Amino acid sequence: MITPLDIQNKEFKKSFRGYKESEVDQFLDEIIEDYEKLYKENIELKDKILILDEKIKQYNNLEETLKDTLVVAQSTADEVTRTAREKSEIIIEDAELMAKKIITAANEEVKNIQKEYGNLKKEIFIFKTRFKSFIEAQLISLDEFYSKIEMDDTNIRDENELEEYIDGADESNSESQNMGKVDNGVDDLGA
Repeated sequence: MITPLDIQNKEFKKSFRGYKESEVDQFLDEIIEDYEKLYKENIELKDKILILDEKIKQYNNLEETLKDTLVVAQSTADEVTRTAREKSEIIIEDAELMAKKIITAANEEVKNIQKEYGNLKKEIFIFKTRFKSFIEAQLISLDEFYSKIEMDDTNIRDENELEEYIDGADESNSESQNMGKVDNGVDDLGA
């Protein structure tokens, strides 16, 4: 490419009947000025193109980096979401399992309480029956004792005989009471 300096240094041979030298020099000076402006402008534009090409490369690299970052961010978000769902499912399963255990334990406790209640009802019934039998036996004993006293009252002649009779009756009563104590001892054994 011809530079403005090449134009300025160009020399032409002189010939007879040639162009007027001053006009050619003046025209060449104008061309040199215009060409110099164009040449500088061309260099500046090339520099700008290089700078813009570099910026475009930077922007393309930045765009690729942003795309990669978005892909990584999206995959990370998906992973976090998936992990959170898995954890929530595990928490729900654990809670359901714990609830089942609590319900099972509560049901077992209710069964145990019902069984204990049934046993207590049986024991109360047995106690009532034995106590009733004991009281009935005591009443029968008392009735026999009083009927003997009434019958023997007429037959007893002196006080000594009456005291002996009462002492004998007391002994038979204490034997009945001892029998009741034996029954209580059996109750204490869980019978």
